[in-house]
Amino acid sequence: MKNKIKYSILEIASVSEGVSFKETLKNSLELAKVAENNHYTRFWFAEHHNTDTVASNATSVLIGYVADNTQHIRVGSGGIMLPNHSPLIVAEQFGTLAQLYPNRIDLGLGRATGTDSATAQAIRSDFMQAARSFPEEISKIQHYFDVQNQSGKVRAAIAEGVDVPLYILGSSTNSAHLAAAKGLPYAFGSHFASTHLHSALGIYKQEFQPSEVLNQPYTIAGVNVIIADTDAEAQILFTSLIKMFYGIFTGASKPLQPPVEMDDELRQMFQHPTVYQTLKYSFVGSKATVKAGIQRFLEDTQVDELMVSSNVFGFENRIKSVELLAEIIKEINNS
Repeated sequence: MKNKIKYSILEIASVSEGVSFKETLKNSLELAKVAENNHYTRFWFAEHHNTDTVASNATSVLIGYVADNTQHIRVGSGGIMLPNHSPLIVAEQFGTLAQLYPNRIDLGLGRATGTDSATAQAIRSDFMQAARSFPEEISKIQHYFDVQNQSGKVRAAIAEGVDVPLYILGSSTNSAHLAAAKGLPYAFGSHFASTHLHSALGIYKQEFQPSEVLNQPYTIAGVNVIIADTDAEAQILFTSLIKMFYGIFTGASKPLQPPVEMDDELRQMFQHPTVYQTLKYSFVGSKATVKAGIQRFLEDTQVDELMVSSNVFGFENRIKSVELLAEIIKEINNS
């Protein structure tokens, strides 16, 4: 296992039952402050559309909101779903953010749309072509950030020469080839897409080509983490996440539900093949239980950084889980 594992948060801003959008976003900021105080490396927002259960729609706006109210934690996108956006506008937005918050802004880029096809069509009519052109779209963004583009006919002047690290996001093996070819860091969404984690990491490391920004592979893996005082308490909190994904896969999405005792019905939900595979890399339990699981995961994957998704009902439960994970990683790094 590598030393000094970094740890970060992926914020989906899941809306809990009885909690407004405004309060959800306020909680996201408070969570970012907790993460900063506990030495998390970065705080990334996801991008989702056409849903009343997720508040992270306007990713770049939320990045500015958090960056303006924190001091040093890196803030970014996990990710910007590029088929939804013009590369020029993305460069201008993130160039602006980096001008306002120097050396703190990350740009994670994904190939998916983060929504259904009808909504993707409403966002951008040529989204299918944009998805197929993902490598070229990334090259355009790199071009707009390049100081050499000062003589270009089309410019994002506010972004030129500005330090905004790019990360390629993936949930299959396709983006692994791309991240390796471009010599960019690679973040795999194993918190919901577990099937291809090891093959994607293997492809990326084997094919990696050093670049101006990175001389050796850098990998991030997403995991779900729920930590409580006891295994039993954590398993109860886990029921909210099980019900969330079961609702997504059965077309009956609801706001994040209050936790309940694990019963036969919930065990059956968890054993649903798609739900079980989706939640494969979920570490749920007491501090000792989760520490053991994370150590095995790190040894198995050899990733450089954990990107933690923590969908827990009850904000105080979520804060506790985030704080305890920081203790775990500190212990692992010092061992």
